[in-house]
Amino acid sequence: MGKTGKIIEKWFGSTIIKSNHRFTYEEAQKSIENPKSFLHDELNVLHKISRIFYKNRISAGAIDFEKSELKVEVDSRGVPTNIYRKSRLDSSKLIEEFMLLANREVADFIYHGHKHHKPHGILIYRIHDAPDSEKITELGIFLKVLGYDLPINKKGSISSKDLNAILKKIEGKAEESLIKTAAIRTMAKAVYSTKNIGHYGLAFKNYTHFTSPIRRYPDLMIHRILSRHADGKRLSEREIHEYELLSRDATQREIEAAEAERESIKLKQVEFLSDKIGQTFDGVVSGVTEWGLYVEELLTGAEGMCRLSELGDDDYVLDQNNYRVVGKETGKKYSLGDKIKFAIKNIDTDRKSLNLTLLP
Repeated sequence: MGKTGKIIEKWFGSTIIKSNHRFTYEEAQKSIENPKSFLHDELNVLHKISRIFYKNRISAGAIDFEKSELKVEVDSRGVPTNIYRKSRLDSSKLIEEFMLLANREVADFIYHGHKHHKPHGILIYRIHDAPDSEKITELGIFLKVLGYDLPINKKGSISSKDLNAILKKIEGKAEESLIKTAAIRTMAKAVYSTKNIGHYGLAFKNYTHFTSPIRRYPDLMIHRILSRHADGKRLSEREIHEYELLSRDATQREIEAAEAERESIKLKQVEFLSDKIGQTFDGVVSGVTEWGLYVEELLTGAEGMCRLSELGDDDYVLDQNNYRVVGKETGKKYSLGDKIKFAIKNIDTDRKSLNLTLLP
């Protein structure tokens, strides 16, 4: 590989990795930032190449859905002691770009063939379809209410450039998490399949999951398939059929794992706030319904509800088209994305729900 990231030579085969040194992401970040740190020059070269990879992906049409990760710290008994949004370090982005490169190169090797190998084409690809036009229209309406214009063409689609421009514009704003979540929900679900249609979100024609065989079963299957192809052996029709069934099963297991992760975080959020009833928090209106306002706490990402019947100062009704509730007498409005202060009224740990009181 050259210093601009251009691939000069490639080879696929069985290897053993022997590490002379191992970094945590935090240690690697310090080394990138400090010229006097251990292996700074080497890591800095990789860092610069990773930024080139990133810019090339965005230029090719990839969508930048980068979100801060919620980190839950627990004690020896599993009780949450802190919850915060963890910013992604440059060292983490570096690894991600090289993982994307490895995944794509493996997919290209199988799809097109390489040097003296004929194209085989059969692999468990990671595919991502283009978003549905109806969902894109809904996203456009949603963003319009929040003050952002999303250009949608006559076919009901959008350019990644326009979407990335909005995602860039909302960085650091209260509604950032809200809009990114809505945009992600608009996208089709990435799945595993032996039938390749490309990856819309990453703007790759060929893509797979290869880099994590010790923690993700699809990657292990891909290592086995790659080994067969590298030896010049084809998969039988029976094996291809079995891999398609395994692809569907892997997709379902991934969905279930993601749901379990969301529920576990939600539980820890509720547990963390259980001794903070009555305290004041900053939040943003994350949802509006005919019965209440959903509010997301800014630091922990915990979401709770304030019932309209308990607002007290007016009788509020839902204005669905504008994602807001409006007081019949005062005309007072609470709209999606509004910053508000609230207190926790009570908590139902079993249901993982927070009942909130809005504060003036």
